[in-house]
Amino acid sequence: MVEEISPDAVKEKLENGDGVQIVDIRPEREYERGHIPGAVNVPMNELSTAIDQYEWGDDVVVACPIGQSSIQAARLIGSYEDVDADAVASMEGGYQEWEYDLEAGSSSETDDEAESEAES
Repeated sequence: MVEEISPDAVKEKLENGDGVQIVDIRPEREYERGHIPGAVNVPMNELSTAIDQYEWGDDVVVACPIGQSSIQAARLIGSYEDVDADAVASMEGGYQEWEYDLEAGSSSETDDEAESEAES
């Protein structure tokens, strides 16, 4: 069974620098409108083919709109041979229950900005 973690607990992990890895499985367009700071976007329909392209950490939280499909995604990530299934959780209630600030834009935009800052 997949552990569910509250948005408050996710926020606390982020603030404490606990090394939590947030995986946002919403479509890219929704992700770009706003996502949990530091989250990576792996849309649900791409997850099964992209799962081996990521280095999964020791603390992974999957987020979706209402906390339902993230349970399935967490199961899928946890079934991957290089991942400890107990290290993967679903964010309870999804983005619907997230009451904190969101970051806008894509992760590639953030990477591009970081590269141009590093070059200056």
